[in-house]
Amino acid sequence: MTNAPLPRCCSPLDDHWPFTRPLAGAQLISTHFDPARLDEGDYLAAGVPPVRGVAKRQAEHLAGRLCAREALYRVTGVASVPAVGEDRAPQWPAQVSGSITHGQGWAAAIVAPARDWRGLGLDVERLLCSERAEQLVGEILTADELARIAELSPKQRAWRISLVFSLKESLFKALYPLVLTRFYFQDAELLSLDPAQHTARLRLLIDLGDAWPAGSELSGNYVELGEQILSLVAIEA
Repeated sequence: MTNAPLPRCCSPLDDHWPFTRPLAGAQLISTHFDPARLDEGDYLAAGVPPVRGVAKRQAEHLAGRLCAREALYRVTGVASVPAVGEDRAPQWPAQVSGSITHGQGWAAAIVAPARDWRGLGLDVERLLCSERAEQLVGEILTADELARIAELSPKQRAWRISLVFSLKESLFKALYPLVLTRFYFQDAELLSLDPAQHTARLRLLIDLGDAWPAGSELSGNYVELGEQILSLVAIEA
């Protein structure tokens, strides 16, 4: 654990691994944060470059960077803070892969050696209510995915839509640093779930370069955290 002070808006850092399957060499660090407790000097005291925005934006950014710094320290021995790139993505040291996520007062970061994992995508999403899920379903799910949930109850549909939302966000975070091409919800699909192992299978529907043609399949992990879903897509080296 680094000796850097934690701001009042963040709870002590936690290294609990929430997924069913381990990820060799990876460190996942999380914290709870409260924007109401954010102090004007917290960024300076924590040694994290500030960002502009309302208190919520500032608190979640600070919490995510503190988690990333601790995860980087545990993997590399150097407690650095990922900068924000021109594309707004975290800039990780060359020897690691990493990802940051935050939502509803909780933030986390995962870091692993790049020699083991080429890409990592971590995403947390609030479980959608049925009404909101149905408003968004056309943006998130493909026609085939829609057909697969046609017989589900409204509550089951909302849960599946929330899960697909998170998994596709994780997929983007894992792949984007490798392909440097933006893609969207309709450019990938969920093929299958294994509820016993809390794993998923995803497939690309577009070409993202020679290494990632349409039809490429990737695996994901997921877990419920209270009223949120956390997902992870990890691409082996």
